[in-house]
Amino acid sequence: MSVIEIAKLAKKATISLQSLPEEQRLMALESIAVALTHHQDEILIENKKDLAEAQKNQLSEAIIDRLTLTEKAIQSLSEMCRDVADQEQVVGTIVEEYTRPNGLLIQKQRIPLGVIGMIFESRPNVVVDGAALAIKSGNAIILKGGKEAHHSNRKLFEIIHTAVERILPAGAVSLIETREDVAELLKLHQYIDLMVPRGGSALIEHVRKNATMPVVAHDKGLCHLYVHKDAEISKVIPIILNAKTQRPGVCNALESLLLNENYPQNKEIISSLVEAGVEIRGCDKTIDLNPKVLMATNIDYDTEYLANIISVRIVSSLDEAITHIQAHSSHHTEAILAQDSVVIEKFLNSLDASALVVNASTRFNDGGELGLGAELGISTSKLHAYGPMGAKEMTTTRFLVKGNGQTR
Repeated sequence: MSVIEIAKLAKKATISLQSLPEEQRLMALESIAVALTHHQDEILIENKKDLAEAQKNQLSEAIIDRLTLTEKAIQSLSEMCRDVADQEQVVGTIVEEYTRPNGLLIQKQRIPLGVIGMIFESRPNVVVDGAALAIKSGNAIILKGGKEAHHSNRKLFEIIHTAVERILPAGAVSLIETREDVAELLKLHQYIDLMVPRGGSALIEHVRKNATMPVVAHDKGLCHLYVHKDAEISKVIPIILNAKTQRPGVCNALESLLLNENYPQNKEIISSLVEAGVEIRGCDKTIDLNPKVLMATNIDYDTEYLANIISVRIVSSLDEAITHIQAHSSHHTEAILAQDSVVIEKFLNSLDASALVVNASTRFNDGGELGLGAELGISTSKLHAYGPMGAKEMTTTRFLVKGNGQTR
């Protein structure tokens, strides 16, 4: 089937998807959950093919980490489908209602966006995440994964397609596979309502430049964490290590650490990172704390490493920390460890990011962790959504105007 035929079929499917009973959406999600578990061995076989090619092509550890599927990961995807199903109904719900002086009843109803095109890199799990959220939100979705996950993406799509083909209209979930397909898809604004690129800056810029439809970008995560001088000592190092080392190849991992010069355990923080195998690139004051620290360049403070590398800067004040973050932020996740409520409030009011985190790890900027069930990605745009996009963020609202013969 050609790309334009796929797009036309997806557009046609949206008519039925919006009016589907919620029970039918839940049935589709449960069918996918069961099928993923049932076909686990097949998925792992295909994933091993992708991993073998990744090793052969010497792809980075971060890419291989995102590419890898395990039995536990497949079980998590199955559970995610059920978590999304358990979320409150979004399609068709009335989110606001009021009566005008002339007696008109005004309601705002939540409806799907329509057809969503999603282009992503490395992560085969996004095939399942995207499909599950599209089903819950009543959208049709056309997925395009990275070539490095070709075998995994195709197998996951085949499983999803078979699981829902008797429940959802044809074209509800589709997959395209080549760059040429993407180039054509980006021109089809009459069929595609929203394009969602999720990956590196080069992908984001390509889609922004060439798309003829609205774009919600899921760009890099250059996440900062500032440790104020009064931060609670027992919590600081565990939070930093979790943010940086639990899974360094993901977008909500900590990339740049700012330490107030008057915090009493700066030396211990640096030592703990070194002991955890993290390469530190810091300022002169950071180097004074540990001989294993390398001198940071300006480029380091603008780099999303997606690896066990971190940039560090010692700052004299909250204001200096804020100024630094404002200059280098990617508007993904910014965090502060502090106790003074005035300091915390100033931090929150001075920065622009999709999530601002207080006294916790940056790793919590995640759809599942924030109670959305899953995420299409973490939007670093402000229109149409900002932060993790769950099913609700994949909808819009329209007005219903109900009268009894009123004229204007």
